[in-house]
Order: sequence, then structure tokens, then C-alpha cells
Amino acid sequence: MTNNTYIEKLEFNKILEKLSDYCVTYLGKELAKNLKVSNDINIVKLTLKETEEAVNLIYKNSTPPLLAIADIGKYLKILESGMLLTNMPLLQLAQIFKTAQELKMYFNKEYINTDEFPILSSIFSNLYNNLDVQNKIFSSIIDEETIDDKASVQLQKIRKKEKNVEQDIRNKLNNMLHSSQFSKYLQENIITIRNDRFVIPIKEEYRSQVKGFIHDVSNAGSTIFIEPISIFELNNELSQLKKEEEIEIEKILQELTNLFIPYIEELKTDVETIGKLDFIFAKAKYSKDINGITPIINKEKIIELKNARHPLIDKEKVVPISIELGKDYKTLVITGPNTGGKTVTLKTVGLLTCMACSGLNIPASEKSSIYVFDKIFADIGDAQSIADSLSTFSSHMLNIVDIANHANSNSLILVDELGSGTDPLEGANLAIAILDYFKNKGALTIATTHYQELKKYALTTKEFENASVEFNVDTLSPTYKLLIGIPGKSNAFAISKKLGLDEDIIEKAKSLMSKKDIDFETLLKNIYDNKSKLEEEKTQIESELQKVTELKTELEKQNNIKKAQEKEIINNAKIKARNILLEAKEEATEIIKEMSNTSNNKELEKSRNKLNEKIKNIKLIKSSDEAHLSNTENTIDVKDITPNMKVYVTNLNKEGIVLSHVSKNNEVQVQIGSMKMSINIRNLQKIKENSKTETNAYSHVPKARNVKTEINVIGMTVEEANFVIDKFLDDSVLANLETVRIVHGKGTGKLRKGIHEFLKTNSHVKSFRLGNFGEGEMGVTVVNLR
Repeated sequence: MTNNTYIEKLEFNKILEKLSDYCVTYLGKELAKNLKVSNDINIVKLTLKETEEAVNLIYKNSTPPLLAIADIGKYLKILESGMLLTNMPLLQLAQIFKTAQELKMYFNKEYINTDEFPILSSIFSNLYNNLDVQNKIFSSIIDEETIDDKASVQLQKIRKKEKNVEQDIRNKLNNMLHSSQFSKYLQENIITIRNDRFVIPIKEEYRSQVKGFIHDVSNAGSTIFIEPISIFELNNELSQLKKEEEIEIEKILQELTNLFIPYIEELKTDVETIGKLDFIFAKAKYSKDINGITPIINKEKIIELKNARHPLIDKEKVVPISIELGKDYKTLVITGPNTGGKTVTLKTVGLLTCMACSGLNIPASEKSSIYVFDKIFADIGDAQSIADSLSTFSSHMLNIVDIANHANSNSLILVDELGSGTDPLEGANLAIAILDYFKNKGALTIATTHYQELKKYALTTKEFENASVEFNVDTLSPTYKLLIGIPGKSNAFAISKKLGLDEDIIEKAKSLMSKKDIDFETLLKNIYDNKSKLEEEKTQIESELQKVTELKTELEKQNNIKKAQEKEIINNAKIKARNILLEAKEEATEIIKEMSNTSNNKELEKSRNKLNEKIKNIKLIKSSDEAHLSNTENTIDVKDITPNMKVYVTNLNKEGIVLSHVSKNNEVQVQIGSMKMSINIRNLQKIKENSKTETNAYSHVPKARNVKTEINVIGMTVEEANFVIDKFLDDSVLANLETVRIVHGKGTGKLRKGIHEFLKTNSHVKSFRLGNFGEGEMGVTVVNLR
């Protein structure tokens, strides 16, 4: 996109160094350090989107389980050649599969809706894991030096024999060491190993007293290490077993190596994918660290930064700037004192543009917008070269020549101290001509200068705008605040006076100024003062507007509470009316029961359903209204719902504890007493500390508060069961339950059939079914209520 020299002047390489520090894999670090600024809007949008998805996923699911992985390129070549891999390479290859498995588990948790992360979803889907292979490797290899005994049956047998033979050797040598005959010959009462054979240390003068083979002599020559003849055959047997062990281990390693040969391509893909995910999540972690946002990418060739901060300056100390370029003007001329923040402003704009165009979030406020430029040019800093015999002016001018030759209408040009280092009059005129040339090309340009002529030119020329960095004369220090539309005013006389320069000298200096210059400085002062006053008024207006907004919110809240109270009164009245009907129904049911032996059953059932329908018509406020009745302060945002959180279940009028994260269906597992059930989050409310939810704005009949979700009618006749079920359904509807269970047992099926006939005609019943596996199957009927 752009000559790296210009990008380096903006210190983009330092951003990449910081980014690489957030990576944990060597591939991630390489991707970070080689990140390029793109001029392809589609690539920019895609890479910003993947960063945004990663940030959102971290907030929802914490950071992914990424660990450093080995560079397995050489191991893959060994696999391709059919050669043998040793312990450590095998462990490192298995670790690739394990990391892939853990990453897949991280992304596919129940409460993660993968449709919200389309880019990441396509990347995670490339991961391959093989549990059989990794389990075999980890169970066979203990560490880079040790193969587990259980890696093969033969190895286990060999090692068991080795231990037995070694123990026999030690027993014989211990007998010798502790015998009165040999104790005087010993230099030390220990058993040691020389040349992979067990030996004992004998004093040199007694070497002839111990029959055996000499394997070593101490440096001083005073100790002889002898293998006694009595353990010679045992040592030979142990050596033979060691060789057998080596052969068996080599065979095991070959078998373990062969496990990976079919998956060479999968390993390559896994390594590449893990590295890419590491890089993407490094961008997300860096974004969190700088409080970054995903900028809007516009096509209108504008830069609009709101409260932008230089990412390399301490975020507790940096002064944010807000700047627009490309809307009302194409060229911004910034003036002000040295060390006042002019250069930082240039670098902030350039650096944030580079970050956005490389897929990084930027430290700014929401709705900041960036254009994807073809090229970004930056002439910043003193490029004086003694070796090339170039002055500061010449060095800058070489850069300007290169920029002028290569810039186009889609370029961003940042120039520091344009025209400096030469005669002020010539330098100022040259700077004006250069800026005018860039403007006519259609490029967006920001330039810093001390020249008064550029201030005047920007004041009177279309598509030019002045800006300045604020300076506090009282404290003789810059505030680093950028003021758009205000040319920097000269503070030389005021600063000199503040520092104690003689008043006569200052007056003499003023008298040497032309009336034209004095008038211009007066004009600048008036503009500065008026703009400052407007800024203060703007701040005050924004403050008042905030108060008005807060007041409006409070009034709306109070209005909602009043509406809720009104609906509660109506709701209570309807409940009372319904209770009257329920009591009447109970009396009528008792009478019907007594007459059922002699009356027509169909007529009785018809009368009962007619009564049910009347009760149903006295409707309580619907669940959506109930949610409105509740205190709006208790509403739960989906992001706030976490396991172990206490909640109020509105449709059951009960308190419970959340057991899971929010699922794809917007449901969570809630434990209410000893019962666990899935509840939609729209039926949940927060519970304040030291408050009793039961006294909330909900009003139900007392029996509704204690209603159960299940009834057992095993052992009853059909008529008795239907009477009890009818009452149970009334209470369940009153409690706004959606689903209930009727336990009738399996038996002959007569009771189940009679209940089903009754449910078909009951006006409260929307549908019903037999229980599924784990719900009681044929012995339970699950009823969905209207």
C-alpha cells in the first residue's frame, strides 16, 4: 500500500511489537509483526469484523485456551520420509491435536450462538482433533526421556524382569558389603554403576582380595571399582534386558509415529489455524487494553475521529482529540507552540488510520469513521543527514518531492513543519503552493506550521481550515487540546512578559510590528476568544441537555409505575371476580358429582365446560403486561445473566437460582426448590438484596402461589381423577403455568384413556402428550395449557 518508510515515521512498527506481545504462538507473533496496512476496503472490513467478533466472544466466553505450540515443520518432514520420531516430537504433535480439541470445545459451548460469529465460525471449523491418537500418545509417553511401562505388554514384562534382576544384584552386593570378610576392603559402603554394570568401590591395596572385573579407577588411584565375579552373570542378564528394552521402545516409537502419518495435512491445517486464531484474539486483547472500538469504514473519503487517543501514550495521561477531515475541508493547517501537541495530532490521525486499515480497533469513541486510502504519506521529524550532506530543509523537501510524485486523489498526506529550515518568506510561500497542489490533486492533507502566512491563507481559501493546539499563558504550558477552526495565536509577547522581560523591550518589539501584523494578531485573538467562549457555552449546553435527558427518563419511569399500579388494581378486581366463579364452580362440581350416577354424563360434561369457558373469559393481564407491571428496575439484560444468580420467575411467582448460561433458545436452567426446569429469560427478573419478591407488583390468588406443576392420581377411579384434574387445571391456569404433568401410572390403561377423553373436552387444554423417555413415558401425561 505505502512505502514502509512513511509508515515507520508514524511508529506503526511499535504498534505491531505491542500486538505481538499478546500472541502466545510463534505463528501468531509472525502474523502480528508482519501485519500490513491494506488499501482494499473489502479486506479492511473483513479483518475489522474478525477483530470485532473476537472482542465480543471474549466478553461472552473469556479468552480462548491458547498455549505456545512447537514449530512442527521438521517433524512433518520426518513423517513424510517415514523416519522415526522420538518422545518430545510425538508429545508436541499430540499437543497440537489437544489444543485444537480445547479450542473447538471453547467455541461450541451451549450458550454460544455460533451464528453471531460467522467469520470465527469458519476458522474454528477448520480445526481437526483426534482423541484416539492424542490419548494413545499421552498414555504411552511420560516425558521426553521416559516411555510408560504400559506402552506395550512386552515392555512391561521386560521392565519387570529388569527390576527383579537388579534387585537380585543389589541383594548379593549388600550381603558382601555387610559381611565381616569384605567390610575392611571397602573404600565406601555403597553400590554404584560403571559402564552400565553394578560395581563396588574397593581400596587399591585390597584389589587382589576381591575376585572380579575392574571397570574404573578413581583419579587419585586409591579406589578400584570392581564387579564381583558372583554378580557377573546377573549383570550380563541385566544388560541383555536393557538391549531388549531399547528394541521394544524403538518399536513402540515407530508405532506411535505411524499414528500421525495419515494426518499430516490435518496437522498443517491445525497449526496454521491455531496461529491465525492466536493472532485474531491478540488483536481483540489489544483492543480491550486500549479501550478500542471498531471504526466505521466510509466511502465518502472522510476521517472523523471522536476523542481519539494516541495508542502509544499512557491512556491515563493522553489528551483526546476530535477531528474531521474531508467533509467541509480537505486541508487542515495546525499551528501552535513547540511541544504543544501538533506532531502528536499528526501521528494520532495517521496511526489510527493505519491501524483501522490493518484490521485493528482504534482508541476512540463510538461512531469514529475512517476512509481506506490508496496511500498514506507522512513527513514527520528531523531527517537531516550528515552522511548525505543534506540540510533539514533538503531532507524534508526530498520527501515532499516523492509525495508530490506519487500522491493521488485517494491519498492521506501528513506533513510536519512544512517549509521550515529556510528563509521564512520563501518557506511560507512554498508551503502554500505545496498545500494547494495537494488540495488540487484531491488528497486529504494535515500540515503543521509556524508561518503566519499559512494561517491567513487557510482563513481565506476554500477547502482549507485552521486548527491550533491550546496554550495556557498563565502556566506557560500547553494543554494539548486541539481547537478546530481557530488559528494559533502568537504568545511571544505574553510569555516574555510572564517570564519577566523588561516592559520597554516588549513595547519596542510591538512598535516594530506593522499595523497589518498587529491587526491580524488582534483578529486572531478575537477569533480565539470567541471560539473559546462558544466551546464553553457548548459544554454548558451539553451538560444541560444531559440533565434534561435524565429528567425525561425519570418521568417516563414514574409514568410506567403509575400505569402498572392502574393495571394492578384492574388485575386484582378480575382475580376477585374469578375467585367468586371458582368457588361457585366447586360447589356446582360437588352437586354434579352427587348426581352423576343418575344423570346424563354428556350433558354434565357440557355444563362443566360451559362454566370453564366463563371463567376463562375473565382474563388476567397477559404475561407481556405482567412484565410491564413489574418494577422496570428489576428487568434483567441477557448479558447480566450468570450461573448462581438469584432470580424471580414471573410465570411461577417463585424465586430460583440460575444453573446455566443462556442457551441458543434464550432459555436457562433454573432450580426452584428441589425442581430444575428450563425457563425463558423473558420470565426472569432480578432480585434486590434484602427484598422479598413475593410482595412485588404481582397479585394472584393465594392458592396460585402454592400451585404445583404435577398431580398424582394413581389409584383413583376415572371419575375421581377427572374431578381432581379439573380443579388442578383451574389452579394451574390461574397461576399462568404453561405446562403441567399428570401422573396416572401405566396399569391397564383404563385410567389413562379416561383422563385423555376428559382432556380432549377441557377448555383449558391446548394439547397433551405421553411422557418421553426420562419423563415417565406411558405413566405420565404432559399437558400444555392455553
